[in-house]
Formats: sequence, C-alpha cells, structure tokens
Amino acid sequence: MSELCELQGRLESAMEAECLWPAESPWVRRAAQDAPRHAFAPGRVWDWDGDIYAPVDHASDCARWASLVYGGVYDSTITQVTDGLPTSSLSCEAVVADMLDSLILEPGHTTLELGTATGRNAALLAARAGPGRVTSVEFDPDLAAAAHINLAAAGAHVEVVVGDGELGAPGAGPFDRVMATYAVEMVPWAWVEQTRPGGRIVTPWGRLGHVALTVAPDGRSATGWMQGMATFMPARGIGQGRSWEQVRGDEAPEAEGLFGRVLEPLHRDANVLFALRVILPDVRIRTEASQGVTAWVHDGNSSWATLVASVAGRTVAYQGGPRRLATELEEAWQAWETNGAPGLYDYGMTRTPEEQYLWSNDPNTGPRWTTAAPLLSTAKQ
Repeated sequence: MSELCELQGRLESAMEAECLWPAESPWVRRAAQDAPRHAFAPGRVWDWDGDIYAPVDHASDCARWASLVYGGVYDSTITQVTDGLPTSSLSCEAVVADMLDSLILEPGHTTLELGTATGRNAALLAARAGPGRVTSVEFDPDLAAAAHINLAAAGAHVEVVVGDGELGAPGAGPFDRVMATYAVEMVPWAWVEQTRPGGRIVTPWGRLGHVALTVAPDGRSATGWMQGMATFMPARGIGQGRSWEQVRGDEAPEAEGLFGRVLEPLHRDANVLFALRVILPDVRIRTEASQGVTAWVHDGNSSWATLVASVAGRTVAYQGGPRRLATELEEAWQAWETNGAPGLYDYGMTRTPEEQYLWSNDPNTGPRWTTAAPLLSTAKQ
C-alpha cells in the first residue's frame, strides 16, 4: 500500500508541476487525494501490447498493475475490454480535473452523472456536492455493481442506477449539474430537459474535446464553449466504425498526387486538428512524426488517404475509396483559415430540440457547422 501511496503522490506532484490542478476549483485536488485511483481500480486492468489489449492482474503482477493505474497525467487506465476494444476506464487525471473544473460545481448542487464506470468520478462529485446529491447512471450492470461497492468503501453516498445514459434519469430531475464521462456525437435532448434553467452540462463531444453548456432561461436550448481537448470512449452501442487498416485494405491506391499543405501543423497544432474535426465530423486523422510527418486519414467506412511528407519538402497523397479525403482536407483547412483560423477555445456548441451545431467566436453571429454531417460552407446563418 505504501508503494501505491507513493505513486499517488508522484502523480499529484506531476499535476502540480504542469499547473493542471484547477486554481479556481481547489476542491478537486483535495477530492482526488481522498479518492485515490487505486481504490477504484479493479484487480484486472488492460495494456496495449502493440497488437491487442492484454490483461494485467494485480494478483500476479502488482508492480505493472500499479504503473498502469498511476501512469502520467494524460494516461488513462483501461478497466474493461469487450470484443477486443476498451469499453471502460479510469480517465486520465488531467482531464478529470479539467472537466470537474468546467462543471462549476457547488455544495448542494443536485448532480447527474452519465457513465459510472469504476465510481471514482462520482465520488469526486459527491465530495463537492455533498451526500445524497449525486445520481450516477451506468449501462453495464456488472460495472454498476462494482462501482456501488467502491463508493460504499470510500464512504461516498451516491445513488447508482442501471440504465441507458442517453435517457438521463427519467423522473429524477431537474438537476443543477449534468456530467457525462463518455463521448457523444449529439448531446441527448433528455439531458437538457433534465437540467434546470441556468444549470450546466459538461460532456465530451465526438473524439477530441469536451464542452460546457448552460441551459437557457426558457429551457429550450443549451449553449456554451469548448473547454479542452482529449480523447474519450464513445457511448455504449455506438459503433466506432472500421479502422484505417480495415478501410485501407490491400488494394493499390486509386489516386496519387500532391497535397498542398505542410503536415507539421496537423501533427503539432491542436487548433488545426480540432477545426478539421468540426468541418469534417466523420473524418478521422492520425499522425506520426519520424523522418517527417505522416498522416493516416479515413472516414470509418470506405474512403482513406495516406499523406506522406517527402524529403523534397512536398507532401504526397495516396487515396482510395469513393471520396477524395485529401482534397476534402485541403478544402476544410482553407475554410478554417478563411474564417480567421479560430482556436480550440474560440468554438462553442448550441443544442436545441431540433438540432445541434458548433460555432466560432459568437453563438449568434459566428459561422456555424452542423454536427450531423460534413459541411464545408461557413456562411453565417
């Protein structure tokens, strides 16, 4: 146990060194100290071995298990794998702290959490909101049962409910605060309906970031700004699509040509990556820098592109499938620059009963992008 406490202290110090403990929410650090990661981690966690997610058991390899529970500030701990894919985790400490800060949670706030997982985030919420103020919904009955045990052992008075998070907690609202621990493409309208006017919803959106929405006084919309960038697991039952390797297949490229952009910003600049995610919501981009930057792009369905920086300073695009994703990427990149190249924190989201859209700079007058399908047009609406 002393080794685990030492690892907990190291992670806490690393968070402090990188100024990741939220200054405006000092309670987050105290709550994290009182609810250490290892107290909520199951006896089996999972590690990527380069080919598959392999189990690591506390009973047989305590040191490795502990190193996975207490990785770096941006390292999550995989706690469940289903059909070869991660389906639950202890989120990385940096993102946990940032999302809790974004929630602006106060003592006494009634709080709904979607995605109980191990129960740790619910314990952190309860440490601030107070006993009996947090309701947490978990889709997986086994996870819910384990979380209930973890929370009871930690002395956290949280109601854990088995249910579909998309429906929220019917009949239990309205809530002052709502937080999701998994990514959604479309914020369920039920979450807005179950949040009181002026209440706040914090949720991961898509595959890259999280947003904080405030419900309008009439309860007919929720609007707010992007809060940060990270990768989250999707909601249960939401297909993750085909991988790049599956989309690419073994066939020769159907097209080859020059890509009119230097790839370095795509690898280094989160603002570029997020903007392309907004404009091309179904396109996934992975980059790697070695001799030069290489990017793998696909739509999770049937189209792909590989962008390779050559020694001559040019970028070559190899493509296949019905779409020419390299061309779409160039057009989206140009559209972003035409709009003044807004940064990640210049974007926001609005959810109404009928639609959901992202905007930049101003929710009323700024350019908008639907989140339902790719849209290159940036005309004001």
